[in-house]
Amino acid sequence: MEHPEVTIADGTIRLGQFLKLAGLIDTGADAKAAIAEGLVTVNGEPEQRRGGQLQPGDTVEFAGRGARVAAG
Repeated sequence: MEHPEVTIADGTIRLGQFLKLAGLIDTGADAKAAIAEGLVTVNGEPEQRRGGQLQPGDTVEFAGRGARVAAG
């Protein structure tokens, strides 16, 4: 599945921040809950660390939608 690229300014971004930036989730509280429940995947693997660092090239999926991290 092809995912849109979401550009980040720095070299890395936390998962919770990226979910909001990419429009995959509305609030930090929603991101925290979805991640804790194992509903978010990074590069096809469930990720339960909200503060996990993403780098350009990583793909994040939630609720049938996804986005790829791109360097700014």
